[in-house]
Amino acid sequence: MPWGLLASNVAVNTIFMRVGKVTYSDYFRGRRPSAFAGIPGGCIWMVALCMKVIASGVAGPAISYALGQGATLVAAIWGVFIWREFMHAPKGTWTFVTLMFAGYVIGPGVDRNGES
Repeated sequence: MPWGLLASNVAVNTIFMRVGKVTYSDYFRGRRPSAFAGIPGGCIWMVALCMKVIASGVAGPAISYALGQGATLVAAIWGVFIWREFMHAPKGTWTFVTLMFAGYVIGPGVDRNGES
């Protein structure tokens, strides 16, 4: 058992729970099915990590890393369009969401060396 991971997780969770004003009794009062919902997510994450490591042997580490960063874009798309996380957000928030997606579109086209 990775004891360092367990200890750091308890410490970090305690900090975030205090910020969110949640107690450990609140945490353990939750329903078990919702607590186990993270397990498939972790499995998917590990499969993706394994595929990334395999891809780095074929495509090279730089390309594999760049493709792996696409997970952030996929998470943003799901959060905005599927889960509608910003449905009740203030209007100014949508400016930043739009700028975020614009950055994903413009970013790969920016050439730092001046070559085309």
